[in-house]
Amino acid sequence: MERSGAGPPGVADKVFKFEDKTRQEKLSVSIPEVLDPQHGMHVWPCAVVLAQYLWTHRAELKGRTVLELGAGVSLPGVMAALLGAQVILSDSSDKPRCLENCRRSCEANGLQNVSVLGLTWGDVSPDLILLPKLDVVLGSDVFYDPEDFEDVLVTFVCLLRKNPEAQFWTTYQVRSADWSIEVLLHRWNLDCVEVPLARFGADEPELAGSSLPGSHSIQMMIITQKKDTAEIIQG
Repeated sequence: MERSGAGPPGVADKVFKFEDKTRQEKLSVSIPEVLDPQHGMHVWPCAVVLAQYLWTHRAELKGRTVLELGAGVSLPGVMAALLGAQVILSDSSDKPRCLENCRRSCEANGLQNVSVLGLTWGDVSPDLILLPKLDVVLGSDVFYDPEDFEDVLVTFVCLLRKNPEAQFWTTYQVRSADWSIEVLLHRWNLDCVEVPLARFGADEPELAGSSLPGSHSIQMMIITQKKDTAEIIQG
């Protein structure tokens, strides 16, 4: 794992190196981390797993429009942009430091055409409604606090009104066996498919030259709008 202290005071760049040995392809992503722990502005285990999924599905991302929710240091969103997607990074509108770090991550990777937007989960704001057509929504560890679970899904459901075929690619760190989104998925008419980590080379404790995800239990899920019986029959 490479680190660079060349950024602003209190910020250090962490470099993640993704590699496809079969195709002999490589990609390095530089992510500035805020060293002050109270800000929580560092790369979490879920982010590396989601970025690995994007790396192995890079052919599907080129030219697609992608929104990352709760981006923070934005490893998945920056990865998507480097792989050719049109990306919008978002974090809570009341967290200007998070939005600042989204911009800093773009600058660290030479990305000039990535939008950064303040979006608060569960808030149907004009900015949310006016988003362009989306293909993929990303969320890394957005199911962190059970109090936020429904707000995250409500935000995705609002996006589905304009983008009924959109998919929500999200990684989740298992912190309690009692926490589940199953009831909420049913309530909001959503389907969820778990993707085995081994299917995209993420079933290892150290990914992209880092020490993450370590021993943490991570799940990869794809959430979509449930098709009703009539749609299935017609389709």
